[in-house]
Amino acid sequence: MKDLIAYIAKALVDKPEEVVVTEVEGEQTSVIELKVAKDDLGKVIGKQGRTARAMRTILSAASTKLGKRAVLEIIE
Repeated sequence: MKDLIAYIAKALVDKPEEVVVTEVEGEQTSVIELKVAKDDLGKVIGKQGRTARAMRTILSAASTKLGKRAVLEIIE
């Protein structure tokens, strides 16, 4: 899951070297935290949050296939 989000985020931003993805695993839910450069934050969120919503949808589909639940947090 972590690699999937990192791959998508690095493709979207201008500074891929500043993309940091951490995963905090709980019993049933994993929280994936995404940090990008301040300049790239708008690209990751997208207009009206559409890009962020799409990333969350992809993450949800991939995690469901593995029988888990994952949540994406975009950190400023």
